[in-house]
Amino acid sequence: MTIEISTDPARLDIALIHSFLSEESHWAKGISRERVERALAHSLCFSAHDGERQVGLARVVTDRATYAWLADVFVLAAERGRGISVMLMDAVVAHPDLQGLRRFALVTSTAPGLYARYGFTPLARPEIAMELVNPDAYTPPA
Repeated sequence: MTIEISTDPARLDIALIHSFLSEESHWAKGISRERVERALAHSLCFSAHDGERQVGLARVVTDRATYAWLADVFVLAAERGRGISVMLMDAVVAHPDLQGLRRFALVTSTAPGLYARYGFTPLARPEIAMELVNPDAYTPPA
């Protein structure tokens, strides 16, 4: 079948996305379904579909004017090698709401080559970048 990329929130398979993020990803292990739903609701989501079945996702957190953060990019393991991540990224960088941004950021440990094809580079001045990390954010209180 042909892969279709959609930004229609109604096409998101929340159960599949939550399952992948909470069980298979290394960046969101243990994330609750409620938190996934909230993240998706407040993001511009690109879902990849083989027929009616969702096989991948790219989520963009953005103000649609100055800044965007690319997050939660994945393709199901059984579907990898079909160019789906490239199709997702093609759709992301071409989206009209993501044109003319001053900064488009992401963090990756697994696919820097993919993102480099779209102009992403390591931070020019990493010494000015800061973060506030809560490593236990997805762990329910005891």
